[in-house]
Amino acid sequence: MDFSIASILMLDGATNGAIYALLALTLVLVFAVTRIIFIPQGEFVAFAALTLANLQQGHVPKTIHFLLVMAVLVAVLDMVQGLRERQPAARLFKRVLLAAATPVVIGLVALWAAPLGLPLLAQVILTLVVVAAMGPLLYRLAYQSLADASVLVLLIISVGVHFALTGLGLVFFGAEGSRNPSFWDASFTVGPLLFSGQTIIILLASAALIVGLWLFFEKSLYGKALRATAVNRLGARLMGISSTAAGKLSFTMAAFIGALSGVLISPTTTIFYDSGFLIGLKGFVAAVFAGLASYPGAAVGALIVGLLESFSSFWASSFKEVIVFTFILPVLLWRSWRDPHSEEH
Repeated sequence: MDFSIASILMLDGATNGAIYALLALTLVLVFAVTRIIFIPQGEFVAFAALTLANLQQGHVPKTIHFLLVMAVLVAVLDMVQGLRERQPAARLFKRVLLAAATPVVIGLVALWAAPLGLPLLAQVILTLVVVAAMGPLLYRLAYQSLADASVLVLLIISVGVHFALTGLGLVFFGAEGSRNPSFWDASFTVGPLLFSGQTIIILLASAALIVGLWLFFEKSLYGKALRATAVNRLGARLMGISSTAAGKLSFTMAAFIGALSGVLISPTTTIFYDSGFLIGLKGFVAAVFAGLASYPGAAVGALIVGLLESFSSFWASSFKEVIVFTFILPVLLWRSWRDPHSEEH
C-alpha cells in the first residue's frame, strides 16, 4: 500500500465516519436524556432514503400513510388517557389537538405534494419533515408510558420497535433496493484524492450539523433543558422541566438526524429496507466508544469506525463487517476497567 491508496482509504473512511458520527451523537443524546438505547435509529435512515426514492419515481410513499396512522393512534391514546383522568373537555381537546395536529397537517401536505414531481431539493425537504415527524409519535406510542422503567426493559422495547419498523419497511418498500441521484455531480482533484460533490456535501453537512448541535446545547433554552434532564432527571422535574417533553424533543432530533443521514448516503450506496440496522449498528459501536455519554468521544469513535471499515475493506473485504463489530469487544473491556460498575436504582 502506498501513500496515494492510503489517502483514498482515509478519505473514504472519513466520509463514512461523518455519517456514523451523526448517528453516534444521536444515540448518545437519546440515551443521556431518556436512558433508551435506541436500536431503531437506523430505520429512520432507511425510511428517509427509500421515501426519497419513491418521490423520485413519482409514487406516494407509504411512510406518509404511516405517519397519519401514528398520529391517529396517538390522538386516541391521549383521548383515552384524558378520559381516565377525568380531564375537562376543553383541556382534553387541546391535548389531543397538540398531539396530532402537526403530524396530520404534515401528512396531508405530503400526500398533496408527493405526485407533483417536485425538484430534488423540495423532495429532500419533504422527506426530512415526514420522517422527523415520526420521532415524537414513536416516543409517545412505544416509550412514554414506560419512561421510568429500567434500562433493560427499555432495551427490550427498542428491540421490539426495531423488528416492527423493519417489517413495516419491507411492506412499505419491498425487498428491492433503491439508489438516489447525486445532489452535486462535480468532482475535484487534490493530489491523489478525488473529491466528488456528494462527498463534499456529506462532510460539510455533517460538520454543520455537529456545530449546530453544539450551539443548540450551549445557547438555546431547549438545549439547556435537555442537558439538565441528562444530568439529573429528578432534579430537572423538580425545576419544572418536563421529562416527557425532553423525550419527545430528543426523539424528534433523532428522527431528523437519521433522516438526514439516509438522504446523504442514498446517492453513494443502494439502500434496502433493512440497511439501516447495519448502518445504525456502526454508529452504536462509535457511541459505545464514548460510553454513551460523551459527544466528542462519539465523534472520535465514529471516525475510528469509518477508518477501520475502509482499511478492512482493502485488506480483507470479506471480513470487514466482522472486523468493525469485533472492535466493540476491546472497547467494552476498556470501559469495564475504566468505569466501575454500579447497580441501577
